Amino acid sequence: MDDSQHATVMYGGNAAFVEALYETYLTDPASVDSDWRSYFDEVRSGVAETAHSAVQQRFYELGRHRLQLAAPQATAVPGDQNLSAAQQAAGALISAYRVYGHISAAKNPLTIRPPAVVPELTPEYYGLSLQDLQTPVREGHFSGTLAQIIGQLDQSYCGAIGFEFSYLPSSEREWFQQRIEASKGRGSYTTEQKKRIYAKLNAAEGLEKYLHQRYVGQKRFSLEGGESFIPLMDALIQGGGSVGIKETVIGMAHRGRLNVLVNIFGKKPADLFDEFEGKKVLSDDPDVAGDVKYHMGYSSDVRTGGGPMHLALAFNPSHLEIVSPVVHGSVRARQDHRDDTERKQVLPITIHGDAAVSGQGVVMETLNLSRLRGFSTGGAIRIVINNQIGFTISDPRDTRSSRYCTDIAKIANAPVMHVNGDDPEAVVFAGELALAYRQEFGKDVFVDLICFRRHGHNEGDDPTMTQPIMYREIKVHPGTRALYAKSLEKEGVLKAGEEADLVTAFRDKLDTGASVVTEVANEEQSKLAINWSRHIGTHWTEDAETKVGAERIAALGEALTALPEGFVPHRAVERVLKNRLEMSQGLQPLDWGMGETLAYATLLEDGFDVRLDGQDSGRGTFVHRHAVLHDQAAQDAQNEEYLSLAHLPGVSSRIEVIDSTLSEEAVLAFEYGYSTSAPEALVIWEAQFGDFANGAQAVIDQFISAGESKWQRLSALTLLLPHGYEGQGPEHSSARLERYLQLCAQKNMQVVVPSSAAQIFHLLRRQVIRSYRKPLIIMSPKSLLRNKAAMSPLSDFTEGRFWEVIGDDTQPAARRVVISSGKLHWELSETRQKAENEGRPLDVALVRLEQLYPFPSQYLAEELAKYPGAQVIWAQEEPQNQGAWLMIRDDLQAAMRPGQYLHYAGRPRSASTAVGYKQLHDREQARLIQAALGSDIEPEQTPVKKEATPQS
Repeated sequence: MDDSQHATVMYGGNAAFVEALYETYLTDPASVDSDWRSYFDEVRSGVAETAHSAVQQRFYELGRHRLQLAAPQATAVPGDQNLSAAQQAAGALISAYRVYGHISAAKNPLTIRPPAVVPELTPEYYGLSLQDLQTPVREGHFSGTLAQIIGQLDQSYCGAIGFEFSYLPSSEREWFQQRIEASKGRGSYTTEQKKRIYAKLNAAEGLEKYLHQRYVGQKRFSLEGGESFIPLMDALIQGGGSVGIKETVIGMAHRGRLNVLVNIFGKKPADLFDEFEGKKVLSDDPDVAGDVKYHMGYSSDVRTGGGPMHLALAFNPSHLEIVSPVVHGSVRARQDHRDDTERKQVLPITIHGDAAVSGQGVVMETLNLSRLRGFSTGGAIRIVINNQIGFTISDPRDTRSSRYCTDIAKIANAPVMHVNGDDPEAVVFAGELALAYRQEFGKDVFVDLICFRRHGHNEGDDPTMTQPIMYREIKVHPGTRALYAKSLEKEGVLKAGEEADLVTAFRDKLDTGASVVTEVANEEQSKLAINWSRHIGTHWTEDAETKVGAERIAALGEALTALPEGFVPHRAVERVLKNRLEMSQGLQPLDWGMGETLAYATLLEDGFDVRLDGQDSGRGTFVHRHAVLHDQAAQDAQNEEYLSLAHLPGVSSRIEVIDSTLSEEAVLAFEYGYSTSAPEALVIWEAQFGDFANGAQAVIDQFISAGESKWQRLSALTLLLPHGYEGQGPEHSSARLERYLQLCAQKNMQVVVPSSAAQIFHLLRRQVIRSYRKPLIIMSPKSLLRNKAAMSPLSDFTEGRFWEVIGDDTQPAARRVVISSGKLHWELSETRQKAENEGRPLDVALVRLEQLYPFPSQYLAEELAKYPGAQVIWAQEEPQNQGAWLMIRDDLQAAMRPGQYLHYAGRPRSASTAVGYKQLHDREQARLIQAALGSDIEPEQTPVKKEATPQS
């Protein structure tokens, strides 16, 4: 469509359509047809002059109508008899600036993307004349001629900060309006405050230049171009201390991380230099792998106006945004530890990259958690270090489909402040406003720090290959510190020559290697840090007293099955409660659900907190748990839930059973973060089906399995992963046991397949009663939840412990030993019993391997020693290239006696985890059971080799 055609459609019946289309374009340019988008782009850049005149004419015509709508908001100056056009326009202009001002704000330090012209912010849009602009008007914080008011509005809303808050609830909008308009959009700072801002800016630039010259070409992911981030962090921490924040947990990727460590946390430069020079080794322990310096976490304590504050920087791998939910989990645990129910004493700050914040789905998942009952942390301050370039992409057409990278904030109804990184005072003001908002409303808030990246993605990269235009401008940019120093000299805050002296003084301080943060107060750290000392240097064989007396179980059975007066449970649940009461009294064996519930109840009585989280954890995906009950006669949706575990007599420990949102990655990361800050709690994430953990593989690979080796970060997070082949198809059979075993090394975690109610009871209690703290991966059952064979007598709870290996006392001299795990054992047992009932007994012993890692070599060897010369079979449900077989074969061989041979019984190799047809599944299952129990095995016959050694 050419300009004449556009001009024609501006008139007549099409005008309303065009206006609506233009409103849509302003909100989201990508949502309108490309032809119209190109035209509107030209209009706003002043290219289409002829058509632009037509648009302005239409604006003039529409303006008179709009002024009539806006008239009730305006206030006439005393003495005026009629509202003038200017007076009518005041209210409309104020509303327009509040909504659209951020679009035209001077928020970008680079000129390659100049501020857009928004017609709603121009007098022409309202058909105003020069005479109208001179009319006196008073409206809210604004008074003077209309021209002066427009100037005030421009100063407030189109200065160095672009404010987005028009979508917030009215009380929050008014909160922002009052503060922005009263301050004209920026803070007012004393001479001393300005000197502190400059000092932090000088430190930020000084460290980067020092490293750049001393360690040429080494990766450090420089903050140069975004140095205002350091004064921003300083303002948040010092301001946070003044409003009662006692701990701040920070999560960030690589960019600027070393700067934060030195200039915010007070890490000694000498220690950082040793890391650059390869002198710093965390430990000579072969189990400590370590990590690159820009992944490492840190903690310290700093003095603030409100007392000491503990700072924790989360360890972060290269999976950029995954640290955000980890931070939130840690914050939630720290708040719970402090009984901080208002969630105002522990602050999460997450730092994002502009490309990552809009590009990685875990950001949306985490934002979605922000106001949920089981996950809220009272709001995070989210800072985007907006370099305007994602690795090598800077063209918005390739980076996102929204106007801003921060538009993801709107799903959490979070305000955004886009601030020019070259105006450090504006940056600090945005931070102060963000902190005040978070403390007032308990919600997330974004600070979009728009800056640039002086070097490439890393210091060995040449950005001019892909961004020649951008880097021509960056090359001649003097730097934020120099610009601010010049401004302070004009104001008289800095004397002539003082700037150079301060630069030299900071460099000299770096040369000494001592901490450059004067507020560091590490003598307070022992009081503020999470204490893991009891759990260091422990071993998995450590004993734990997990049995519980019969009287105690009976009393708990009464409490767990009691309901509030008038509470009406579902009929099926009522039967469950009746049976559980009888189970606790020893009148019938205990099923899986009761064994698990008793584990939680007894741990709560023992003083441990319990947190269970998953997509259907309250009821249980397979309707076995019934921890959270629902009143069938309830009239109030807010009060129809009942958690009996929260009402145990005399118990003050914390219990949370949470039905999580439909998320795996963010929720599992959250629970990992929680577990790292709750050493004395049982923290559990339950997958709806075990393979759903596939969506959280980054958490498992980079945190759960390797966090201790890389970062010496302990966690006892427990994963319940439903696993078992019941003919439900590829996606509902396997929890991918082989993946966890492949990750096992150096005693980094525990992988178990419990087979009875008593086993899960003792296992869950063992996880926190003993001081050993490692992640626990449980292949939890589905059909076994109701299998009577898996029920346990009360005596198994009042005696015993978790058994890593369970032998077969019924077959003392068998010539064949079948080792298996999970529900397959019971199917083998049932088939063996059936054969015996039919008069053809099988000479087979069935041994249960309940713990697969750390491999219980001694216990299995003792069991196999009872059967000299016996044929040994490993039986599994999974295909031969999956499951445990390939990962534990060497361990099985090492546990065998001379003369024993190892065979495999199971499904053949397969690309899929399981077949999709029930009939085919049943055939496969019958075949593998026959192969395990019969004499027609065709396995790879592997004799025991004396030199075989267990998995380390």
